[in-house]
Amino acid sequence: MSLRSARARVLDPLERFSEIVFGLIMVLSFTCAISVAEAGREDVRAMFIGAIGCNLAWGIIDAAFYLIACLTEHGRNAILLRNVQQSTDPAQARQTIADALPPRVAEALQPADLDRIHTHLKEVPPPPERPGLTGEDWRGAVGVFLLVFLSTLPVVVPFMFMHEAHFALRISNGIAIAMLFGAGHMLAGYAGMRRVRTGLAMVAIGAALVALTIALGG
Repeated sequence: MSLRSARARVLDPLERFSEIVFGLIMVLSFTCAISVAEAGREDVRAMFIGAIGCNLAWGIIDAAFYLIACLTEHGRNAILLRNVQQSTDPAQARQTIADALPPRVAEALQPADLDRIHTHLKEVPPPPERPGLTGEDWRGAVGVFLLVFLSTLPVVVPFMFMHEAHFALRISNGIAIAMLFGAGHMLAGYAGMRRVRTGLAMVAIGAALVALTIALGG
């Protein structure tokens, strides 16, 4: 057993859901704020460039914060492992290990189980003095960037090929609704919730967040 949290995937379903919805809300705050009754081709073009540029910037920022979180997690795990390895008090070692585990898991373990974990961790190579980023961390950051940025493209594609702003906006909104529903459907499958109900709820929540963003000048 290791105190380092292992990830089977670079980004788990909840992280993917969050990044997709974040990107959608950002671009919808641009597309829904444009007045189709008064918009000319230059206005649509400016909206398109603004939406892409905003999500490009936020994709980079979000990826940077993802790396910061990974580095912090590695550092914290290294401290926990070092404390366990250097502990000479069995009771303190048990408590440190138990605190690092989910409460239900810790409750199921007996002192002898925690002692075996302590013995095993003492044989693990000590962590580096300074935490660093792994290849998996960098792949996760790239994944975050791509999810935030690429999630905007289906929504803005109609404005690239349609000269009628009103019709392009309707198609764009339809795509956004479908993507929000799909994101909620995916989240429900991961969390064991009702897929259709969660998908519809996500559409409603997304619409409310977009309206709030526009109202606040975002």
